[in-house]
Amino acid sequence: MAEKQLKPGWQIWRFDQMATNVNVRVDNPSESGMEHYVGLEHLDPDSLKIRRWGTPNDVEATKLMFKKGDIIFGRRRAYQRKLGVAEFDGICSAHAMVLRAKPDIVLPEFLPFFMQSDLFMNRAVEISVGSLSPTINWKTMAVQQFALPPKVEQQRILEGLKSSYDLVESFQDLIFACEQLWKSRTTDLFATGTRVEKVQLGDLVDYSSDGPFGSKLKTEHYSDQGARVIRLNNIDPLEFNNADSAFVPLEYFRELHGYEVKGGDVIIAGLGDDRIPMGRACIVPLEIGAAINKADCYCLRTSEKLSARYLIHFLNSNEGLKQARSMAQGTTRKRLNLSNIRRFGIPFRSLAEQDEIAEELDSYLSAKKKAVARLESSLVVRDQMRESAFAGVAHV
Repeated sequence: MAEKQLKPGWQIWRFDQMATNVNVRVDNPSESGMEHYVGLEHLDPDSLKIRRWGTPNDVEATKLMFKKGDIIFGRRRAYQRKLGVAEFDGICSAHAMVLRAKPDIVLPEFLPFFMQSDLFMNRAVEISVGSLSPTINWKTMAVQQFALPPKVEQQRILEGLKSSYDLVESFQDLIFACEQLWKSRTTDLFATGTRVEKVQLGDLVDYSSDGPFGSKLKTEHYSDQGARVIRLNNIDPLEFNNADSAFVPLEYFRELHGYEVKGGDVIIAGLGDDRIPMGRACIVPLEIGAAINKADCYCLRTSEKLSARYLIHFLNSNEGLKQARSMAQGTTRKRLNLSNIRRFGIPFRSLAEQDEIAEELDSYLSAKKKAVARLESSLVVRDQMRESAFAGVAHV
């Protein structure tokens, strides 16, 4: 950038003039004397607040020490935009950078806002190296050049951004609180030590099926319209994901009538991964129409003794997912089968109690959905303000 392109008072700085890379290594985390461990999995994308953490006893191998006020920046997979400001001392993953602002150049509170801008994040992605797990090298990051305003203007920008960030954070906190309430209540209601009789799931359903597999349902059987095929991508925890649609012709659906799925049925995922768990479940929308389930997607139709809503809350709880993991079979990839699913032990209560519990747990999900909708609109405002604030800031 030529000097004439800079706004009055703005200057170009290398990143190592703006921030220190704090590289205090901890070889034995359990002996660090710290109470908090922050891994990349604990950082929420595009949020400065750290809401979750583990303990040093959870991890091994070398970690990095950080102090309150330091920035923990995920240098691995920077496109995930993971960046948090520490509100406590602790240790963090070595796949992060611990950064500390140099106050002679940049206000400590201003730096994380700047680093969350598209300007900085896009540059971080550009300089990452590696294909499977692109990572930023500090030496490369250190020499990147950016233009910054004087500190008086940094303060003005900071004050303008904080209100929009605070609003976003309040909705994110509300979402987190709803999630924690749901987890806490399901633990209270469904945990192994709960003094409630357990009944095998197979005794509480009128119908259960796995999907057609092998030659019964191949690529050539699919069509652009017809009867819906429910697949793993449709099964989110507690909610049917309608974004992924697949069909077979109605004529072929009639041949597969033994695998018919109806609105209100419960669908359980027999496979999962690190992102989304095996055993997760949801209810099929009432308006689904003609439909079948694919292999590894198990359909259950509850009897009059069992509420479908109560069942999916149980299946998605820690206790339900724990049973799924314990019953999974396979050598290369663990998966559930219908026989094992029917053996799940369900805490059995009266139908009135089930309905009352489902209503309470649904209320947390409803509050979360409303907060998510408000969050999405507040994110648009925040991002517009952030990018407008840094529109005159450029890297060289």
